[in-house]
Amino acid sequence: MTEGTTSTAPAEAGSDTLTRLEQEGEIAADYLEGLLDIADLDGDIDMDVEADRAAVSIISESARDLQKLVGRDGEVLEALQELTRLAVHRETGDRSRLMLDIGGFRAKKRAVLAELGAKAANEVKTSGQPVKLDPMTPFERKVVHDAIAAAGLRSESEGEEPQRFVVVLPA
Repeated sequence: MTEGTTSTAPAEAGSDTLTRLEQEGEIAADYLEGLLDIADLDGDIDMDVEADRAAVSIISESARDLQKLVGRDGEVLEALQELTRLAVHRETGDRSRLMLDIGGFRAKKRAVLAELGAKAANEVKTSGQPVKLDPMTPFERKVVHDAIAAAGLRSESEGEEPQRFVVVLPA
C-alpha cells in the first residue's frame, strides 16, 4: 500500500497532492492487475509516493515472468508505463508522471546510472572539459542529471529523441 507522510488537515495543499497521487497509484494498480490477469502472470502490486509522483511496482517470485514485462533494456516497461499513465489520465483527466518499476529493473538501472553520472562528474572536475554521454531515455537522463547535480556540477540534455543525450558541464 501507499507509504509516506499524510497530513491531518485535508485542506492543506500538500495533503491534496498526496491524495491525488494516491488516487493515481490506485488507478494504476487496478489497470496493471487487469493486465497481469489477461497475460496470466503472477505479480503483486506495490504503491508509494516518491518525489512528488506516484510510484507503482510489480514484484513477483518468478523473475522470468516479469522479464517478459520488462523486455529488452526496458522497452516493454517503458510502453507499459505510458499505457498506465494513459489509463490514469483517462480516469482523472490529469496528465500523470507516474513511475512504473517491474521486478526492480528501474531500481537497479537507477543505481548504475547514478554511478555513471558520478564518474562523468569526476571526469569533468579533473579535465575541466564538458563530457557528452550516450543517448538515453528520459528516465535515464533524469537519474544522471540528479547524480551530476549531487556532485555539484551542471548538466543539460541535447539532441532530439531518441538520440537525446546528457552533457556534463564544468562548474
